Amino acid sequence: MRNLLLASVLVFAFSTAAMAQMVMVGDAWARATSPSQSVGGIFLSIHDHGPGDTLISASSPIAANLELHQTVADASGVMKMLPVAALPVAAGAVLDLKPGSYHLMAIGLKQQLKPGETFPVTLVFAKAGAITVTATVGTAGSAGPAERVMDHMHMDGMEGMDHGAMHQH
Repeated sequence: MRNLLLASVLVFAFSTAAMAQMVMVGDAWARATSPSQSVGGIFLSIHDHGPGDTLISASSPIAANLELHQTVADASGVMKMLPVAALPVAAGAVLDLKPGSYHLMAIGLKQQLKPGETFPVTLVFAKAGAITVTATVGTAGSAGPAERVMDHMHMDGMEGMDHGAMHQH
């Protein structure tokens, strides 16, 4: 009986680790904020190479709370950001969290987000568990990670070399 219990624990641990390896998160970034700003957006790409998973929560030491949000237009065309309970990622698909769409809303910022700075973001998936990535702060008006990556490559003197981070778990 004891060996059966140990075997069950090992199978569960191995299957959880295998699921985590099928989810990859990359291009994590945020827009710079003003000193008085209490909210900010975080954006990234989730690649699911497995049977599908669901992003159920997120956290970061830079804010009191990170909420999963979606930007939608109401009946009069006014854009609103609304919290969502979870974000499914289809099998073999990519889910881009980007401005004007799904994103992470940092509420109760504990610090100003300044261009070039980095901070950790922990994403929790229903199957893959917790995955922590590093987000880089771009400019206040940046439209995506390409601008951040190009600025970073130019500063390093490595024009034309793609060295964006991709975290696999």
